[in-house]
Order: sequence, then structure tokens, then C-alpha cells
Amino acid sequence: MTDKNSRIAVDPEALRARYEQERDKRLRASGTDQYVFAEGRFAQFDADPHAGEPVERPALDEETDVLVIGAGLGGLQAAITLTKHGVTDIRIIDIAGDFGGAWYWNRYPGLRCDVDSYVYLPFLEDTGYIPTERYARGSEILEYCRKLGRDFGLYDRALFQTKITAMCWDETRARWIVTTSRGDTLKARFVTTQSGAFNRPQLPGIEGIDRFRGRSFHSARWDYDYTGGDCAGNLDKLGDKRVGIIGTGATGVQVVPEIARVARSLTVFQRTPTAVAARENGPTDEAWFRSQSPGWHRHRQKSFTQIKDGINVDCPIDDGWTRFFRSLIAAKEALPEAERTPENLARAQEIADLEHNEMLRARVDRSVRDPAKAELLKAWYRTMCKRMGFSDDYLPAFDRDNADLVDVSGGIDCITENGVMVDGVEHALDCIIYCTGFELGTAWVHQAGYDVIGRNGLKLSDKWALGLKTYHGLFSHGFPNIFFMGITQTGLGTSIPYALGQQADHLAYVIRHCLKNGFRTVETTQAAEAGWQKVMAQMNEIRRPFQEACTPGYFNAEGKPEDQRNTTGSGVYFPATEFFDNWETWREQGDLEGLVLST
Repeated sequence: MTDKNSRIAVDPEALRARYEQERDKRLRASGTDQYVFAEGRFAQFDADPHAGEPVERPALDEETDVLVIGAGLGGLQAAITLTKHGVTDIRIIDIAGDFGGAWYWNRYPGLRCDVDSYVYLPFLEDTGYIPTERYARGSEILEYCRKLGRDFGLYDRALFQTKITAMCWDETRARWIVTTSRGDTLKARFVTTQSGAFNRPQLPGIEGIDRFRGRSFHSARWDYDYTGGDCAGNLDKLGDKRVGIIGTGATGVQVVPEIARVARSLTVFQRTPTAVAARENGPTDEAWFRSQSPGWHRHRQKSFTQIKDGINVDCPIDDGWTRFFRSLIAAKEALPEAERTPENLARAQEIADLEHNEMLRARVDRSVRDPAKAELLKAWYRTMCKRMGFSDDYLPAFDRDNADLVDVSGGIDCITENGVMVDGVEHALDCIIYCTGFELGTAWVHQAGYDVIGRNGLKLSDKWALGLKTYHGLFSHGFPNIFFMGITQTGLGTSIPYALGQQADHLAYVIRHCLKNGFRTVETTQAAEAGWQKVMAQMNEIRRPFQEACTPGYFNAEGKPEDQRNTTGSGVYFPATEFFDNWETWREQGDLEGLVLST
């Protein structure tokens, strides 16, 4: 791999200045409010292209021990972990038509996981499943989610194509009363809810989106009737089409090569380039996989997170992620012990980061012959300002005669009836595909699509209007017996399913403890919640200088890290390894510190 180069000289002052200049070009006073969402007059962008008409079923009126909201990898891990702990009275609800979560909705061509499959996929030792490749296709991950549903008997407990319409705490019965779009009334002792981070489409707030007369759709609701083909490509209906793609994040990096291969023309509108390293994919060595010792999977998952957290452990993974984080570790360890002040450590790791990105910018020059396109494709920001990209096909796609790249760092003028207007020039198109990400910048309630009414009529939308207020991410005072999974002030790593699995372990422990010992309710104390908010505030302050220097994106609330209305702005705990280890110690102590349990 050409990216395994030795250290190269960098000019930190010059690069900081360039990074600041590039950031300022992209800052918008509106922050996350620059986006619109797939609702109201844009509701067509959220339609489910996969499920068809809802399957008819009678409305349910039932009680259950645990209601699991969400059938993605968070909900699946919660339900499976609970059943493994003997909690089997479970009901699962999802607005989608099947298990899969983000992998149900996102089926665009070229879709792959960007994390080692042997880390990303949960329960590999339980199922014995062998991923076909190091970086599995989205279609394979979706099928694996379905396999988990089958193997653990969850289909009989699942209500698909069902939307939560209301959720209210009944103090007298100590139950959550949940109603749905299918007329169901469910009375649950406990609720776990994970609204999903990568499923609700987000659109740029550009004038004229609904004016375009051609075909347009969001990448998370791919229209194969229009493009032809499938997630493996072969988009045979685009041969005579002029296609525009807005967005060059992780999705755009995967979609662009597939469109460029077949379209009459492709015009990519780029606000911020993604730093793209080599993919290095390959088939799974089944003999190696079968030779692993018991416990290998948990070790692989944890050590991957530890490397990301800057802990120099024996991790069996050698890829773009671990090489970058190991370079930061090496920079830190190269300093003499007496010189390891916070300032010196930060500078050493910054230089390692700058070197890494110089290497990736050199990779652009090697991959793209047109110097003008190459300059536009170079990323000028610190590595963890945006999610890293991995592709062997993305950069060379712009060498094709039919592929054009338009800089929209200053914004798009408008969408016209016939195309996209930039700097007064109209780019005529037959189709616009929005690879513009997901609803991560709004309040939790908006992302979930329903409000939660807790004790004494307290609305979650009111309590969390200016940001999450939790204890350890899962618990919130005034809302007993409910667990908020996801990106919610817990530890977070590069592999989100691993973090969700840790959350599932924790909530399953609490629920089983309550059921086993006859506790009616469990709720965090105000003091514990307030203490955790102080911890989160300290974490945010430590990270703020880095975030303020970053190019705008969802990691820093579009350049306004002080905006804490959304889940990412409310903070996550770093390092994640420390957080999960603290949770394990908390469970071992057995006193459930910070929670009040009532009979």
C-alpha cells in the first residue's frame, strides 16, 4: 500500500493557516439550521422504497416486560442481550419493513462498511457466521441483521411498518403506555429506544429543491426503478442521463464511482472534500477465521477501540484506521518522559496528523491527472474533523471524461427546473441525488419522530430542548424505566455497533436486576444527572478548541460546537474504553450508584 510512507516534513504554521482559511470559506451563520428535512413538502424524500404496502394485521392491546424501539443493530443487540439474560417478554417496533436499521434504509450502489467486518458485526461467535469480505457490502450486513432476527427468534416479536405516535408514563401502573400508527396500545414495564443516527434523510436548505422537474432522491432512499441495477452497481438505466450528486462525504465517496462508470455525464457538487485513503479490501480467509480462539471477537472489538483511544495494546488489525491512530500513539511515545506535558503531547500528535494528511493529499496527486480537480479534492482539516474515507475507485473516477467536479464551498445559488445553479452558471441535469447525510443536528425528539411524556407530565422535548440531560447517557431524571440508546453522552468509538453492544449489556443488567428483585421502577437521581452533566461540560470544553478549528460538519455542529441542542453537541465521553470499563466496574459493585430503585 502506497500510504505506508515514512514521515514527511510539514510546516505546522502554514498548514494551520490553510486549514483556517478553508474552514472559514465553509462556515455558515445558520449552523445546523442550514438543513431541511424529509417532511412536509419534502416528505417524498423519506418514502420507504423497499417495504411496499403495510402488511395487514390486527391492532394489539398488550402488556410486555420490555418494549424495544428500533430494529437496527442497537435494537437487535438490546433484544438479543436481554433474551440471553432470560428476559424474553419483549416486543420490538420499527417504522421500517424489516430488521437492519441504517442498513435497511441505505442500499445505495457501492455501499460497504468502512470498519473491519470482524469488528463491526456483533455476535459472530454466537452465530458462527463468516463475513465474505474484510469490508462487507451493505447488502450482506442487511442480510446478517435478518439472520440475527431469525437465529434469535425475534421476528415473532417484531412489529414492522409501525410508527410510535405517543409514549406516556402511567405512574399508577408503573408502565409506559405506547400507541402506534397501527392502532396498537402497548403497556411496557421498560422501554429501550434508539432512534438511529443514519436513517432520516437530511437535505441542504437550497432554494428550489421542489422546483426541479427531473428525478431527484436521497441516497438513503435509492430509486433503482430509475437507475436500474442494484447495490453492486450495474446502473444500466443511466447511460443517457446527466446525473448530479450533491455531497461528498462517506456516502458520496462510495456512490460517485458507480455513477461515473455508467452515466452519460456526472457532475459532483462538493462543499468539503473527504480525505480518502486506500480501501484494502479482500475476501475472508476462512481457515484464519475458523482458527480463532474463544473470546477473539470481543478482544478484537475492544482492542480496536483502545487503539482509537490512544492506548498502545496488542490489536490484531492493520488498516487505515489503526495506522493513523498508531501514528498518534508513536508520536506521543517518542517524547522523552520528562517532556510529556499536555502542550507537547498535543503538538506531537498534531504534527503526526498533519503528516498523515500530507500523505493523503499526495495520494490525490497520484490518482487524479487533472491538476484543477486534484486541488479541489484535497482535504484541508485535521483527520477527525470528519469521518475518514476509504476507496480505491473514488479519486480515479474524476479522471473520466464524463465526470466533472464543481466547488460549492461558498454554497449553491439554487435548484432550478432544469438543474443546479452555482455562481450564476446553470448545470443542466436529468437527475439529482442528495448524498447530504442524516438528521444529526436536530433535537433527539425530532430525530425519533415522537415525544416522550414522563413523570408529572414532563415532556422530553422540553427537558432536552437545549441538549441532552442524562446520567451515563442511558438514564434521564423524570423518565423512569426508559433507556436512551445511541449517541447519548456515553462512550463512542469508530465502530458504533460495539458501543451499542456495551449499552445493551448495561441496560440488560439493570432490567434483569429489577425483574429479579421485584423493583417496580428505576430512575436516575437529580444529583447523579447533574454530576454527569458537569463531566460532559468538562469533556466539551477540552474538545472545543479542536472542534472550533475544524471544518464544518456534524462532528462540530456545522462549525458551532457551542450549539448543544443535538446529540453530538451534547457531548460523548472520551476515551470510550475508560467509559466502558467504568460501566463494567459499576456493574461488578452491584449497588447501582446514581439510580433509585423502588418497589
